Amino acid sequence: PMMMLFFGGAGLCGLGAAFSLDTPLAFSLWLGGIGLFSGIYHPAGLGLIARGVQNTAMGMAYNGMFGNLGLAAAPLVTGLVYWLWGPVACYLVLAGLNLAGVGLMALTAVSEPPRPVGREARRAGGLVVPFLILLWAMMLGGFAYRGATVTVPAYFELKTPAIMHWLAQIGAGALSGNLVATMLTSFIFLLGMLAQYSGGWLGSRIDPRWGYFIYHAISIPAVFLMAWTSDVPLVLLTLVYLFFLLGMQPMENTLVARLSPPAFKHSAYGAKFVLTFGIGSLSVMVVGAVERAWGLEQVYTLLGFVTLVLVASIGLLIWRTRGMAVR
Repeated sequence: PMMMLFFGGAGLCGLGAAFSLDTPLAFSLWLGGIGLFSGIYHPAGLGLIARGVQNTAMGMAYNGMFGNLGLAAAPLVTGLVYWLWGPVACYLVLAGLNLAGVGLMALTAVSEPPRPVGREARRAGGLVVPFLILLWAMMLGGFAYRGATVTVPAYFELKTPAIMHWLAQIGAGALSGNLVATMLTSFIFLLGMLAQYSGGWLGSRIDPRWGYFIYHAISIPAVFLMAWTSDVPLVLLTLVYLFFLLGMQPMENTLVARLSPPAFKHSAYGAKFVLTFGIGSLSVMVVGAVERAWGLEQVYTLLGFVTLVLVASIGLLIWRTRGMAVR
């Protein structure tokens, strides 16, 4: 029912946005409604995976893979629709996709496991402190993710002159720097599907705490070096950084499932995304301040130090939950 509310509400708000483009206040409210209903997905959908899929890590991986496909496809589809039919059509397509989701949910039989009840369902069992440490780590991860994703296209446009020169030599000089940077970013997000699968595969075979630690640790040298490189080396380092930043998500979501009380799986994912999306939004302001003061390159130095603190927090989580089975 919550998934149907998500699709139905976002679909109706998409219709409202399509026919309110000339009224800024109403258009803003309809956009807010799309965000409000879309926010239902993560606590409802991931909670359902956590409670109903035996191999949690791979379930989270498939979820993330299709999410990444959507992230990569959405700008391309929207741009094509806008070019063919204009902005109203973009919101009509958005509404149509969401309303189709209502139909899919109505036709899908979901065998939901029985919900735990009573005192046993709410017993924390020593999970309060580990879950708070995990929330802190996820908040830092959300900061790094948002800081990277909002700056990478502009950074590519600034730091890839040799790639642009090469494209001009082979006859693709008509492509703008912005277009090339956006295409490179979309390509990296497509590879994020492979990253999500790798994280789910690893998380189902080793302790997800250690997989979570390893993926973030590998990303540290890559993000620091991004501040000092350009052209092909920069693109390759960005690929490494975002591969492991995206690939850790199935293991992170598995830890949320394992380190939260049985009755609060959905609420646990809600808390996670309030922090990761909320603090992630604040990172945009911090990134802007760093760029104005020291230049865009130093944004990645900042993200490197944030990731160092994040890895230390995961180490603390591993120590605090030593002896606890989470697989």
